[in-house]
Amino acid sequence: MTHVEQAPITHSAELLSAPEDDYMSPRQLAFFRRLLSQQRDELMQSADTTLDHLREVPRLAEDGDRAQLEEEYALELRIRDRERKLLRKIDEALDRIDHGDYGWCLETGEPIGLQRLLIRPTATLSIEGQEIKETRETRYRH
Repeated sequence: MTHVEQAPITHSAELLSAPEDDYMSPRQLAFFRRLLSQQRDELMQSADTTLDHLREVPRLAEDGDRAQLEEEYALELRIRDRERKLLRKIDEALDRIDHGDYGWCLETGEPIGLQRLLIRPTATLSIEGQEIKETRETRYRH
């Protein structure tokens, strides 16, 4: 019996139409690896653009202009901080792919689900797992 190499999954519709027992097959993992890597590349490019922008120090005579520029820089830095955290989550998701844990809920061990992973490829919890976590957090806060 010869092994036939299947073409990579290129669209989410193809991913979602796969049989249930294909969940986290090598083809699906390759799809998510490409998706996460693409997001990682975009974040890195955005970070480079921000650094270049922050290095450009215009000479501003008016205090209002300087204040506005400082506000813009502060906003950019907050956005980059959020992106830095997302970058860490992307790297962790790529590690889970490498170790065979990707797509499985850390709370319940059940599948996270393709729909959820398409929306949030860095997800570590299924909807049920997220509800369990939130219930536990609420219980311990009071």
